[in-house]
Amino acid sequence: MITPAYMKLMAAYNEWQNHSLYAAASSLSDDERRKDRGAFFASIHGTLSHVLWGDRAWLSRFTDSPAPDEAIGESASMIDDWEILRAERDKTDAQILAWADAVSGGWLEQDLTWVSAAAKREFTMPRWMLVTHFFNHQTHHRGQVHAMLTAAGAKPDDTDIPFMPDIESVL
Repeated sequence: MITPAYMKLMAAYNEWQNHSLYAAASSLSDDERRKDRGAFFASIHGTLSHVLWGDRAWLSRFTDSPAPDEAIGESASMIDDWEILRAERDKTDAQILAWADAVSGGWLEQDLTWVSAAAKREFTMPRWMLVTHFFNHQTHHRGQVHAMLTAAGAKPDDTDIPFMPDIESVL
């Protein structure tokens, strides 16, 4: 089982990596960010939009925040404007940090029941496992974005957790 300390570390890692990827992506033109690069959500912009959508979908299950209005199939186009996408990413990262800071071990030990619109059925699973999935989903798609950015000539930061700036503050 994971701990609240793990959540805090991963929330800080999420924010650091998002800042890196969005800064690198901002060095590209809008056309380059939207270019179909063969990823599941096609482009850098589409994949980053999907990650934000996924974070909001899971946060709505973990907290009282609203779920995205869009279905998963629309997640890559949830926010069309690059600057709005960046601003919304920053807001959601702040929300993730605050949530991770407030979670207790007791909360993690409980189950969560939710209805998946994608699977069209109800699930009940341990929260600790779902939180692990939440952070793993981010990392998975950010890895795709990192590869697309690198191939496009942009230079995102390293992705290794031990090299995260100010890591001591979350340990």
